[in-house]
Amino acid sequence: MPGQRILIVEDEEAIVEVVSRTLRRHGYETASAADGDRALEMAFSLRPDLVILDLMLPKMDGWEVCRRLKADRQTASVPVLMLTARREERDVVEGLEIGADDYMKKPFSLAELAARVKALLRRSGPEEGGRIVEDGGLRIEVDGETALLRGAPLDLSPTEFRLLEVLARRMGRTVPREELLSKIWSFYGGDTRTVDVHISRLRKKLVDGKRPALAVNSLRGRGYRLVWEE
Repeated sequence: MPGQRILIVEDEEAIVEVVSRTLRRHGYETASAADGDRALEMAFSLRPDLVILDLMLPKMDGWEVCRRLKADRQTASVPVLMLTARREERDVVEGLEIGADDYMKKPFSLAELAARVKALLRRSGPEEGGRIVEDGGLRIEVDGETALLRGAPLDLSPTEFRLLEVLARRMGRTVPREELLSKIWSFYGGDTRTVDVHISRLRKKLVDGKRPALAVNSLRGRGYRLVWEE
């Protein structure tokens, strides 16, 4: 929504200027930092609604900045959109695994950047349906963004919570990767690797050592489904 503040962490002034201009045109407030150390200072002082984070930064790289933001309770829920000029998949996967919510490769379309920012900022909006989703030992309270497994709260990022909600509403049924990408990141035909990495993180958090186990099954070439397994 207009008035939301976005922190742009980028050491190339020309990119900062054009991105800031684009986002302000869409009604967002912007601030910028040119190195990793300054990025952390501003993230904790400004409490932005979203961080656009370049990976290759002076003083502290983007991976470490993201890791620290996601490790601190004050900033853990702030969406991070990573920018990278590197083409290797492992760089992208590493960024997602340490907590980034999405990524774009340079050079990028400003229109797509604005669309992805909008999608990330509204990402925690509820799926159509009831405000509470329950199935067996799983309870999801949409308004409070709380998920309980057998009464124990799950420590989920906003993206993981949204994934769990979408899957739980269709318990036992397959949800295509492309649909998850569309519902959570608002893109069809995007990079489904983003979905795969977040699903992998969600899987680990659903393990509580009890039966029946709540599991996310992968169906090759089709998508994912949430099931109870004995």
